Amino acid sequence: MSDENPVLLHNFAKEKLSRGEPVYSMTVRLVRTIDIASIAYTAGFDTVYIDLEHSSFSLQDAGQICMACNHLGVTPLVRVPDLDPALIARVMDSGAMGIVVPGVASADEARAAVRAVKHAPLGERSLAGAAPQLHYRTFPAEQVVRELDQASMVIVMIESQAGLDAAEDIAAVEGVDVVLVGANDLSVELGVAGQVDHPKIHQAYLRVIAACKAGGKTVGIGGMGGRPDLIRQYLEMGAGYVSTGNDISFLAGAAAQKRQQFS
Repeated sequence: MSDENPVLLHNFAKEKLSRGEPVYSMTVRLVRTIDIASIAYTAGFDTVYIDLEHSSFSLQDAGQICMACNHLGVTPLVRVPDLDPALIARVMDSGAMGIVVPGVASADEARAAVRAVKHAPLGERSLAGAAPQLHYRTFPAEQVVRELDQASMVIVMIESQAGLDAAEDIAAVEGVDVVLVGANDLSVELGVAGQVDHPKIHQAYLRVIAACKAGGKTVGIGGMGGRPDLIRQYLEMGAGYVSTGNDISFLAGAAAQKRQQFS
């Protein structure tokens, strides 16, 4: 007997996390062409994380990369500059499969992020009609809403003491998938700028890991691409999502390494 409601849209990163498998992400801040999606795919990344907070990318740039990722089975995530529902809706309508919201400091802000990404009843996002994630195929509106909301991801970032203090409440919010610890900004906030191996950062991770275990959420590791030893440690402790680094650092590092070969 065939399934009356077959899944039309897959978010492979979200599905891996649901199986308890780690997900590895490549941040994009420099390359504006769709080639970066193929590079990420060939390199074996699960997601491309397009950073609109720390880049000069346009919405069109982000949308083109999202579409290329979707065709390759690489989950496109977009970090927005702030919690702006109108911008979030436009990013999702451009093909993103998930939104990363920086600087979330309370459960109310986490709920607002969910409302911006999801349609009713969980959210308030307007239904745009034909969706690029579904390759502009036409389906009943109820089915489109179900597919988009089941596949979309909400990732909230804890980057401050206030966010850390609210970790348990944030991790309990329905609709949040990942609580991503932004170690760079958090280290600045805690007075240990850049010291991602500092005990304060370690304690922050312990708290978020405990909160996410209680709330049934995934812990994300951010700002530690240069410390694979720490990443492995936190994965063993229960984290699941890893932001490995960005295209600028990858290119600069590879270029420097290549030049050294001729010294």
